[in-house]
Amino acid sequence: MHYIYMIFAFFGGMALPIQIGLNATVAKITSSAIFASCISFAVGTIAMFVIFLASRQPTPALSTISSVPNYAWIAGLLGAFYITISIVAAPKIGATMLVSLVFAGQMIGAIILDHYGAIGFPQHSINWGRVIGAIMIVSGVVLIRKF
Repeated sequence: MHYIYMIFAFFGGMALPIQIGLNATVAKITSSAIFASCISFAVGTIAMFVIFLASRQPTPALSTISSVPNYAWIAGLLGAFYITISIVAAPKIGATMLVSLVFAGQMIGAIILDHYGAIGFPQHSINWGRVIGAIMIVSGVVLIRKF
């Protein structure tokens, strides 16, 4: 198993509620969740551009970029949707509830994508272990909401 990637994923997950809180702060001060989303994406885009330049990776050829399937560009829209929803919902439901619901949605979506081997993921059929795991996650959301 690639433990370093598991560690990166864990700390990336820990960064999520911090990002949500910071974005919600921008939205509160500016009175605009959409503006806060724009700022978040702008700062992220600049940071990724600097990292790309520092990595000295070659810029893909235009023909390579144009060969990306049209549906793949939806990823940016999904990111914008997620950021905006988190900015709007976080002050209403709190970080724990938001992150638990996001995690439950991610897990159920991932199980479906894996089952069909969709969008490049290796195919892993739904089985009882995965279903029970998803039920436990949803149960965790219910417990967090109740208490």
